[in-house]
Amino acid sequence: MVKFIESEITSLKKELNEMWSMVYNQMAKASDAVFTMNKDLAQQVIGREKRVNAYELHIDSDVEDIIALYNPVAIDLRFVLAVLKINTNLERLGDFAEGIARFVLRTDNNSVNTELFEELRLHEMVERVLLMLEISKKAFNEENIDDAMSLISKDNLVDEINAQASTILTQYIANHIDETKMCLDLVGVFRKLERSGDHITNIGEEIVFYIEAKVLKHHDKHDETDD
Repeated sequence: MVKFIESEITSLKKELNEMWSMVYNQMAKASDAVFTMNKDLAQQVIGREKRVNAYELHIDSDVEDIIALYNPVAIDLRFVLAVLKINTNLERLGDFAEGIARFVLRTDNNSVNTELFEELRLHEMVERVLLMLEISKKAFNEENIDDAMSLISKDNLVDEINAQASTILTQYIANHIDETKMCLDLVGVFRKLERSGDHITNIGEEIVFYIEAKVLKHHDKHDETDD
Protein backbone atom coordinates (compact mmCIF):
# COMPACT_ATOMS: atom_id res chain seq x y z
CA MET A 1 0.00 0.00 0.00
CA VAL A 2 2.81 2.42 0.90
CA LYS A 3 4.54 1.89 -2.46
CA PHE A 4 1.27 2.46 -4.30
CA ILE A 5 0.49 5.75 -2.59
CA GLU A 6 4.07 6.94 -3.07
CA SER A 7 3.71 6.29 -6.77
CA GLU A 8 0.39 8.16 -6.91
CA ILE A 9 1.82 11.12 -5.01
CA THR A 10 4.82 11.30 -7.35
CA SER A 11 2.47 11.29 -10.32
CA LEU A 12 0.26 13.96 -8.75
CA LYS A 13 3.28 16.16 -8.09
CA LYS A 14 4.31 15.86 -11.73
CA GLU A 15 0.82 16.83 -12.89
CA LEU A 16 0.77 19.89 -10.64
CA ASN A 17 4.14 20.98 -11.99
CA GLU A 18 2.74 20.74 -15.51
CA MET A 19 -0.23 22.87 -14.44
CA TRP A 20 2.19 25.40 -12.90
CA SER A 21 4.19 25.63 -16.16
CA MET A 22 1.03 25.97 -18.21
CA VAL A 23 -0.28 28.82 -16.08
CA TYR A 24 3.11 30.57 -16.01
CA ASN A 25 3.22 30.48 -19.81
CA GLN A 26 -0.32 31.83 -20.01
CA MET A 27 0.50 34.75 -17.73
CA ALA A 28 3.78 35.51 -19.52
CA LYS A 29 2.15 35.43 -22.96
CA ALA A 30 -0.82 37.52 -21.85
CA SER A 31 1.56 40.15 -20.47
CA ASP A 32 3.66 40.12 -23.64
CA ALA A 33 0.47 40.59 -25.64
CA VAL A 34 -0.32 43.73 -23.62
CA PHE A 35 3.14 45.22 -24.06
CA THR A 36 3.19 44.52 -27.81
CA MET A 37 -0.58 44.82 -28.38
CA ASN A 38 -0.31 41.55 -30.27
CA LYS A 39 -3.89 40.39 -30.82
CA ASP A 40 -2.83 37.02 -32.25
CA LEU A 41 -0.86 36.26 -29.10
CA ALA A 42 -3.78 37.38 -26.95
CA GLN A 43 -6.06 35.06 -28.89
CA GLN A 44 -3.68 32.17 -28.26
CA VAL A 45 -3.92 32.75 -24.52
CA ILE A 46 -7.71 32.82 -24.65
CA GLY A 47 -7.81 29.68 -26.78
CA ARG A 48 -5.61 27.74 -24.36
CA GLU A 49 -7.66 28.64 -21.29
CA LYS A 50 -9.90 25.61 -21.86
CA ARG A 51 -6.84 23.41 -21.54
CA VAL A 52 -6.03 24.96 -18.16
CA ASN A 53 -9.59 24.36 -16.96
CA ALA A 54 -9.53 20.76 -18.16
CA TYR A 55 -6.24 20.12 -16.40
CA GLU A 56 -7.62 21.53 -13.15
CA LEU A 57 -10.51 19.07 -13.30
CA HIS A 58 -8.11 16.22 -14.07
CA ILE A 59 -5.95 16.97 -11.03
CA ASP A 60 -9.01 17.38 -8.80
CA SER A 61 -10.22 13.97 -9.93
CA ASP A 62 -6.85 12.38 -9.19
CA VAL A 63 -6.83 13.90 -5.70
CA GLU A 64 -10.29 12.51 -5.03
CA ASP A 65 -9.19 9.06 -6.21
CA ILE A 66 -6.13 9.05 -3.94
CA ILE A 67 -8.21 10.02 -0.91
CA ALA A 68 -10.88 7.42 -1.68
CA LEU A 69 -8.51 4.55 -2.52
CA TYR A 70 -5.63 5.05 -0.11
CA ASN A 71 -7.05 7.01 2.83
CA PRO A 72 -3.80 9.00 3.27
CA VAL A 73 -2.81 10.29 6.70
CA ALA A 74 -0.35 12.78 8.20
CA ILE A 75 1.98 14.39 5.65
CA ASP A 76 0.50 12.42 2.75
CA LEU A 77 -2.95 13.79 3.54
CA ARG A 78 -1.60 17.32 3.93
CA PHE A 79 0.12 16.94 0.58
CA VAL A 80 -2.99 15.94 -1.37
CA LEU A 81 -5.09 18.61 0.35
CA ALA A 82 -2.44 21.24 -0.45
CA VAL A 83 -2.36 20.07 -4.07
CA LEU A 84 -6.14 20.46 -4.25
CA LYS A 85 -5.99 24.07 -3.04
CA ILE A 86 -2.88 25.00 -5.04
CA ASN A 87 -4.56 23.60 -8.15
CA THR A 88 -7.59 25.86 -7.55
CA ASN A 89 -5.36 28.91 -7.11
CA LEU A 90 -3.46 28.10 -10.31
CA GLU A 91 -6.72 27.80 -12.23
CA ARG A 92 -7.71 31.27 -11.04
CA LEU A 93 -4.36 32.59 -12.27
CA GLY A 94 -5.21 31.09 -15.63
CA ASP A 95 -8.49 33.00 -15.57
CA PHE A 96 -6.64 36.22 -14.81
CA ALA A 97 -4.27 35.62 -17.73
CA GLU A 98 -7.24 35.18 -20.03
CA GLY A 99 -8.78 38.40 -18.72
CA ILE A 100 -5.55 40.29 -19.31
CA ALA A 101 -5.40 38.94 -22.86
CA ARG A 102 -8.94 40.17 -23.51
CA PHE A 103 -7.79 43.72 -22.73
CA VAL A 104 -5.66 43.51 -25.89
CA LEU A 105 -8.60 42.42 -28.03
CA ARG A 106 -10.77 45.26 -26.70
CA THR A 107 -8.14 47.95 -27.20
CA ASP A 108 -7.20 49.89 -30.31
CA ASN A 109 -3.45 49.50 -30.85
CA ASN A 110 -3.07 53.21 -31.48
CA SER A 111 -4.63 54.18 -28.14
CA VAL A 112 -1.89 52.70 -25.94
CA ASN A 113 0.77 55.07 -24.64
CA THR A 114 3.96 53.14 -23.83
CA GLU A 115 5.16 56.00 -21.62
CA LEU A 116 2.01 55.54 -19.55
CA PHE A 117 2.94 51.88 -19.01
CA GLU A 118 6.32 52.99 -17.71
CA GLU A 119 4.80 55.54 -15.33
CA LEU A 120 2.39 52.89 -14.07
CA ARG A 121 5.30 50.45 -13.54
CA LEU A 122 3.37 47.75 -15.37
CA HIS A 123 6.53 45.91 -16.47
CA GLU A 124 7.76 45.83 -12.89
CA MET A 125 4.44 44.48 -11.67
CA VAL A 126 4.36 41.71 -14.27
CA GLU A 127 7.95 40.73 -13.52
CA ARG A 128 7.16 40.47 -9.82
CA VAL A 129 4.09 38.28 -10.40
CA LEU A 130 6.04 35.94 -12.69
CA LEU A 131 8.91 35.82 -10.18
CA MET A 132 6.47 34.89 -7.43
CA LEU A 133 5.11 32.08 -9.59
CA GLU A 134 8.63 30.76 -10.14
CA ILE A 135 9.48 30.95 -6.44
CA SER A 136 6.26 29.24 -5.39
CA LYS A 137 6.92 26.34 -7.74
CA LYS A 138 10.50 26.04 -6.49
CA ALA A 139 9.34 26.16 -2.87
CA PHE A 140 6.85 23.37 -3.52
CA ASN A 141 9.33 21.09 -5.27
CA GLU A 142 12.17 21.70 -2.83
CA GLU A 143 9.93 21.87 0.26
CA ASN A 144 11.52 25.22 1.05
CA ILE A 145 9.70 27.05 3.84
CA ASP A 146 11.78 30.22 3.50
CA ASP A 147 10.89 30.60 -0.18
CA ALA A 148 7.23 29.96 0.55
CA MET A 149 7.18 32.56 3.32
CA SER A 150 9.04 35.10 1.16
CA LEU A 151 6.02 35.31 -1.16
CA ILE A 152 4.14 37.33 1.46
CA SER A 153 6.66 40.17 1.46
CA LYS A 154 7.18 39.99 -2.31
CA ASP A 155 3.46 40.57 -2.82
CA ASN A 156 3.76 43.95 -1.10
CA LEU A 157 5.30 45.49 -4.22
CA VAL A 158 2.43 44.21 -6.35
CA ASP A 159 -0.05 45.81 -3.94
CA GLU A 160 1.90 49.06 -3.92
CA ILE A 161 1.96 49.37 -7.72
CA ASN A 162 -1.73 48.55 -7.96
CA ALA A 163 -2.60 51.17 -5.33
CA GLN A 164 -0.72 53.87 -7.26
CA ALA A 165 -2.20 52.91 -10.64
CA SER A 166 -5.70 54.27 -9.99
CA THR A 167 -4.36 57.72 -9.06
CA ILE A 168 -2.07 57.86 -12.08
CA LEU A 169 -4.84 56.75 -14.45
CA THR A 170 -7.32 59.25 -12.99
CA GLN A 171 -4.87 62.06 -13.65
CA TYR A 172 -4.16 60.72 -17.14
CA ILE A 173 -7.86 60.58 -18.03
CA ALA A 174 -8.26 64.23 -16.99
CA ASN A 175 -5.83 65.19 -19.76
CA HIS A 176 -6.82 62.49 -22.28
CA ILE A 177 -10.60 62.21 -22.22
CA ASP A 178 -10.64 60.30 -25.52
CA GLU A 179 -8.67 57.47 -23.88
CA THR A 180 -11.03 56.99 -20.95
CA LYS A 181 -12.25 53.54 -22.03
CA MET A 182 -8.72 52.23 -22.49
CA CYS A 183 -7.73 53.50 -19.05
CA LEU A 184 -10.73 51.93 -17.37
CA ASP A 185 -9.95 48.62 -19.06
CA LEU A 186 -6.34 48.99 -17.95
CA VAL A 187 -7.49 49.28 -14.33
CA GLY A 188 -8.86 45.77 -14.81
CA VAL A 189 -5.43 44.52 -15.90
CA PHE A 190 -3.83 45.92 -12.74
CA ARG A 191 -6.60 44.45 -10.64
CA LYS A 192 -6.03 41.00 -12.12
CA LEU A 193 -2.30 41.21 -11.52
CA GLU A 194 -2.89 42.31 -7.93
CA ARG A 195 -5.26 39.39 -7.35
CA SER A 196 -2.69 37.08 -8.96
CA GLY A 197 -0.23 38.12 -6.28
CA ASP A 198 -2.83 37.28 -3.63
CA HIS A 199 -3.43 33.82 -5.06
CA ILE A 200 0.29 33.07 -5.28
CA THR A 201 0.60 34.12 -1.64
CA ASN A 202 -2.19 31.65 -0.87
CA ILE A 203 -0.15 28.98 -2.63
CA GLY A 204 2.79 29.79 -0.39
CA GLU A 205 0.58 29.32 2.66
CA GLU A 206 -0.54 25.91 1.38
CA ILE A 207 3.10 24.88 0.93
CA VAL A 208 3.81 25.80 4.56
CA PHE A 209 0.74 23.82 5.63
CA TYR A 210 1.90 20.77 3.69
CA ILE A 211 5.45 20.82 5.03
CA GLU A 212 4.98 21.97 8.62
CA ALA A 213 1.30 21.31 9.37
CA LYS A 214 1.08 25.01 10.18
CA VAL A 215 -1.97 26.99 9.13
CA LEU A 216 -1.16 30.59 8.23
CA LYS A 217 -3.68 33.36 8.26
CA HIS A 218 -3.95 35.52 5.19
CA HIS A 219 -1.87 38.33 6.63
CA ASP A 220 -4.57 40.99 6.34
CA LYS A 221 -5.52 39.75 2.90
CA HIS A 222 -9.29 39.87 3.00
CA ASP A 223 -11.47 37.67 0.85
CA GLU A 224 -12.55 39.65 -2.14
CA THR A 225 -14.60 39.00 -5.19
CA ASP A 226 -12.23 38.30 -8.08
CA ASP A 227 -12.59 40.40 -11.21
